[in-house]
Amino acid sequence: MAKSTRPAKADKKAAAKSAKTASVEVVEEAQGMGFVEAATIVTALVMIAAIVLVDHELGALGQGVFF
Repeated sequence: MAKSTRPAKADKKAAAKSAKTASVEVVEEAQGMGFVEAATIVTALVMIAAIVLVDHELGALGQGVFF
């Protein structure tokens, strides 16, 4: 016997029910920069400043990359 390729009635009802109940609520994000983003930027700037200052001090010894 050949297997039917059409979905059963129960499958159709379940699909119709899930399609009716599926709804998506769109929520907008808050505007502006949060604490985590600000802390990330400040940390990056401080790290860059530290690398430049250490390289400047190494430049006095003739071992710096930039100085």
